[in-house]
Amino acid sequence: MEIEMIKCHGSGNDFIIIDEMDDSYHLTETSRIALTKVLADRKGPAGSDGLLFIQTSSEADARMRMFNSDGSEAEMCGNGLRCVARYILERFGKKEAVIETMQANLAVAETEAIFPDVPTFEVAIEPVLLDPASLPLTTDYTPHIEKPIPELDIKRTYTALSVPNPHLVSITDALSPEEVEKVGQQANENKRLLPNGTNVSFLSPIESQKIFVRTFERGVGLTSACGTAMSASALVSILAGHNNLNEVITVLNPGGMVQCVVRQTGDDGYTIRLRGNATYEFSAVVSIDPEDMTFAELNEMSVYEDEIAGYEKLAQAAAELSAQ
Repeated sequence: MEIEMIKCHGSGNDFIIIDEMDDSYHLTETSRIALTKVLADRKGPAGSDGLLFIQTSSEADARMRMFNSDGSEAEMCGNGLRCVARYILERFGKKEAVIETMQANLAVAETEAIFPDVPTFEVAIEPVLLDPASLPLTTDYTPHIEKPIPELDIKRTYTALSVPNPHLVSITDALSPEEVEKVGQQANENKRLLPNGTNVSFLSPIESQKIFVRTFERGVGLTSACGTAMSASALVSILAGHNNLNEVITVLNPGGMVQCVVRQTGDDGYTIRLRGNATYEFSAVVSIDPEDMTFAELNEMSVYEDEIAGYEKLAQAAAELSAQ
């Protein structure tokens, strides 16, 4: 079987896009999981944090399904949605569209570049819920905002929210990737505390409307960036009084940066707009045996050198801002 693919990334959070809209590959759930595991494997021919399957939708312009590198399916992926947004908008020659995801149909659009020569797209992140039952999280607090979780850490506090996938966010002045990874692993191993697991982020305020975020992504591990985590962290920074509603928040991360705007809807509801890159790295044709999907080869590869170079400049600028 030969399958066309595009390797792309949002803030260094990288994915492989597979277009299933004409159903020419006849993929099953089992084959999607197998394909994800072989292509996302960092020791394999492509390597990524996951796969983005684009399918037809009766409710929107297209449907996005995101599979983590371990084969599990995520409710939502903000960085991946930006990549899918670009693909769909270019495929249909549009500036705006609606993408069906597991929890909601979300508006996406091409927008002004956040950095020169970097294709930029804005996506809606919703529904946003502060009810710990939406993760779910076993806790005595409702909502669980800057409250302790002794099973993870007796010193730190966490805010629990879903956007709509589950997140825990802790505010700190100093963090290390080792600590993020340790807490992330503990949170995802403790099924009594978090039956469905969770993404875990530590955010550090830098200055007004600017934060740095590092994330352990459920099903992936320590990652360069996670779009929903950056969105969740932007909201948490507002709840803690560090930043403001209705204003652009620059979110720096190990993979680069994005922008978030958080707006309130009603007394306790929120909607978030996430803006950032959708960078193509290469396209290729995957050759794989449909009966034994444990090995794949890439052929007809075409590299997007200009896009890669453009994003490297953004990542360097973000690193300099983070170091200030």
